Amino acid sequence: MLVSAKDMLQKAREGKYAVGQFNINNLEWTKAILLTAQENNSPVILGVSEGAAKYMCGFKTIVNMVEGMMEELNITVPVAVHLDHGSYDGAKKAMEAGFSSIMFDGSHYPIEENIAKTKEMVELAHAKGLSLEAEVGSIGGEEDGVVGAGEVADPAECKLIADLGIDMLAAGIGNIHGKYPENWAGLNFDALAAINNATGNMPLVLHGGTGIPAEMIQKAISLGVSKINVNTECQLAFADATRKYIEAGKDLEGKGFDPRKLLAPGFESIKTTVKEKMELFGSINKA
Repeated sequence: MLVSAKDMLQKAREGKYAVGQFNINNLEWTKAILLTAQENNSPVILGVSEGAAKYMCGFKTIVNMVEGMMEELNITVPVAVHLDHGSYDGAKKAMEAGFSSIMFDGSHYPIEENIAKTKEMVELAHAKGLSLEAEVGSIGGEEDGVVGAGEVADPAECKLIADLGIDMLAAGIGNIHGKYPENWAGLNFDALAAINNATGNMPLVLHGGTGIPAEMIQKAISLGVSKINVNTECQLAFADATRKYIEAGKDLEGKGFDPRKLLAPGFESIKTTVKEKMELFGSINKA
């Protein structure tokens, strides 16, 4: 049974660890992440962007796939299916389709409009027992057409959004989607500390979790980050393992071209990556 992310993130904040949101892109991604969470007794959040949802035949297909897998694989750890960077219309559709957690990204609107729309989303989500994530500032890089320059969020604006009753807050602190450039200045911990102080006991969300040094992750968790999003790192691991399989000619041996064989190295590589992140975030044996 899918659950809201609210309780798992409150426990994470109180316990000084973070729950990983690992974005899914197909059946292999989903199965690998669910099995790794179960094997390591870790709560987990399956992130779904609107672009990935379209690729996987829609929100309802995803909910049915995840629920079916959880039943067949005997998954007992807490699992949330979470809309990542949801638009106003997309958030409503994901709610209706059975997602257990929603991110409404109103960061590109003027703050007054972000507040008004987020307030509406809080009411809709909570009426269905779903958790809601909002965003202030923006995350650098591009994800499904949403482009952010990486603006650092204003703590006062963060408080205005947090006070609406949201369950978690994504605030820009110099983090970006995708690979971090060599000249990246790092996370802005002064800003994170100010946001943490302004928003009280609110679980904070760190987007762009790929490639951030371990010591920065640990410091971010100590300053209230309770959810860390990872997507690119799993994609890179999957691509690297698949490339090695093909370059070694494994696809030409026997029935190596069978998709189940062809995708298996990437599947195992995702499992390894997810476990490493769960260890780093401190969520193992926290289910």
